[in-house]
Amino acid sequence: MSNIPETGRTPRVTTRLVAIQIIVFSLLLTLGGRLWYLQIRNGDEYTAEAANNHVQQVVHPAVRGSILDARGVPLADNETRLVVSASRTELMKMKDNGKAVLTRLAGVLNMKPKDVLDKVRLCDAKTPQPCWNGSPYQPIPITDEASPKQALQIREREEDFPGISAEPTAVRRYASPGDANAAQVLGYLSPVTDEEIKKAEDSRSPLLRSDQVGRNGLERQYDDELRGKAGVTRYEVDNLGRVIGQAESQRAQPGANVVTSIDARVQAVAEKELDQAMKDARKEMDRNTGRRYEADAGAVVVMEAKTGRVVAMASNPTYDPNAWVGGISGKDYKKLTGKKSNYPLLNRAIQGQAAPGSIFKVVSSTAAVNAGYPFDGSYNCSSSFNIGSQVFKNFESKGYGPISLGRALEVSCDTVFYDLAYKQWQKDGGNKPKKHPADWFYKTAHQFGLGKETGVDLPNEVTGRIPDRQWKKNYWKANKNAWCKYGKKDGDYGQRIAYENCLEGMKMRAGDSVNYSIGQGDTLVTPIQMATIYAALSNGGTLYDPTIGKAIVSADGKKVKEIRPKSHGKLPMTRQTLSKIDKALAGVATRGTAAWRFGGWPQDKIPMHAKTGTAEVYGKQTTSWFATYTKDYAIVMTISQGGTGSGASGPAVRNIYNALYGVDAKGNIDNKKALLPKPQAKLPKIDSDGTIEAQPLGKPIQVVGRRETQQ
Repeated sequence: MSNIPETGRTPRVTTRLVAIQIIVFSLLLTLGGRLWYLQIRNGDEYTAEAANNHVQQVVHPAVRGSILDARGVPLADNETRLVVSASRTELMKMKDNGKAVLTRLAGVLNMKPKDVLDKVRLCDAKTPQPCWNGSPYQPIPITDEASPKQALQIREREEDFPGISAEPTAVRRYASPGDANAAQVLGYLSPVTDEEIKKAEDSRSPLLRSDQVGRNGLERQYDDELRGKAGVTRYEVDNLGRVIGQAESQRAQPGANVVTSIDARVQAVAEKELDQAMKDARKEMDRNTGRRYEADAGAVVVMEAKTGRVVAMASNPTYDPNAWVGGISGKDYKKLTGKKSNYPLLNRAIQGQAAPGSIFKVVSSTAAVNAGYPFDGSYNCSSSFNIGSQVFKNFESKGYGPISLGRALEVSCDTVFYDLAYKQWQKDGGNKPKKHPADWFYKTAHQFGLGKETGVDLPNEVTGRIPDRQWKKNYWKANKNAWCKYGKKDGDYGQRIAYENCLEGMKMRAGDSVNYSIGQGDTLVTPIQMATIYAALSNGGTLYDPTIGKAIVSADGKKVKEIRPKSHGKLPMTRQTLSKIDKALAGVATRGTAAWRFGGWPQDKIPMHAKTGTAEVYGKQTTSWFATYTKDYAIVMTISQGGTGSGASGPAVRNIYNALYGVDAKGNIDNKKALLPKPQAKLPKIDSDGTIEAQPLGKPIQVVGRRETQQ
């Protein structure tokens, strides 16, 4: 066997070594480039981020400002409760997603495990209440009614309750002073959502994940002022999470207080009287249907006539806003949003729309005068009015013969207004309208402020509806296809109506104008709109934006921003016409349709003006309306399916006036018993430390920074 001399590496081995060297060199080059990018190119940025990794922040919620009545009495404030919360982030780290911990917690809190588990699940389109609508990264309250013993058990057994905290926390309280609930006026709170946080990033009042925000009523309207600004403390921690120093700290700024024009005493009376009126109405028999009135909903507004400030606003059915505090239960949520409860979250004073009936006749009277018909002229009040084969009857088919417009208002004669509206419809061209019809009756309603928002400082106000020519055209376009598909010339009644609407639904017909003149047909108004109008009749013709907020007071009491009354127009009538309508409405209370409800009223000292309304609603019982005013206040009440205006609403409105002025059953005035003989112009006394003195209790109520209690 011969020896082969080693002459060097083979070409294949050499190639492999070169390839490996290239790969290694490339990796080193890439690593070097990455290090340059991280340490030199973006070094400062990553250094800052690394520093932040060792900074933890603790949020200190701001104390929410109080909502006070006109005398300084808290309607909504805060109290300290023991709140048990769960960190969903910590629970999700567990194998069973925290189910065992929450089950043990339920035992301590005497709650059902399912109820506790439901509290921490996140809300979405498919998840029913109860669920958590706030950020999943903030503590989720399980209960705000924990006892000290329960809180101590949780804190002493931390190993059994990881992710669970029990801490004293300021919690919203709706005080209901003197049983003044004011739920729809006040609104309620719920946790902020991620979408709201993102939307508020660039605003003056950014939101934190721990914030609660107003969802309705004054809580929502003045949320920015009430919420304040949360404090944040940032701590430096080491890699093990131990605090090694404090980076910076920002103190929480408590929210401002909102002083309202609501008087809790009058509010309580208004709520009680509305509720009683509805109960009494349900005892009465509807002669048209042969069954008792349902009286399923109602509202009342008490307004200062000279300012538009709301003294009381009640809506029925109502609810307890405290149900939302600490997270609403599934049972309560279903009750508040279900059809059976008739939607108590609705504020029917600003969101309830109904045909106004005869309280609308002040608009029609003004329209007739503006169209050239004399107020003191002679008009035939017959028992019925015919247009072709159609017969429009007067209420209860009564006739009074030739009367003036003033007398027509007093006795609420429908046929006088039928005739005036029909004549004006003919002047405007009838079925072949002029190119630019005068449309006095519709034009005047818009000038009264109907068909649009009043500007009340509450969210979600509705506009009502004035069914003028433009509305008719829009409505016809929206429904034409359905009418034409269903309608038949020789079909049943419904099919014939649909057929007629298909062909001529865009036209303003005689029947439309006639019905409209007495507040019927497609006309819709809200109680706040009519209260604004009747207040304007009292004050000389100024239409004020209704306001509930009276002032914003900073937490320390040093800054007071008064919310002054604003006007959005004047009534479209001369002083002479206003004076005559005023006199006629006084006649309604003394010898007209409301006289039987104001027997013994001191008319010589406190002149009363009124207008009754009984609106017919297709498929339902009549809506009761009662609109009134004195030199100081306007009060409007309505009850859905409640019967006649004076029959259902009249006694309640009279009782509210009795309480306001201290009037007894015999008409005697006792100023000592009067709640508000005159509108309250001044703000409650505010001390330098932010203490607002409530009247007439005479004891200061602290509304800043801690639980509000009488001292």
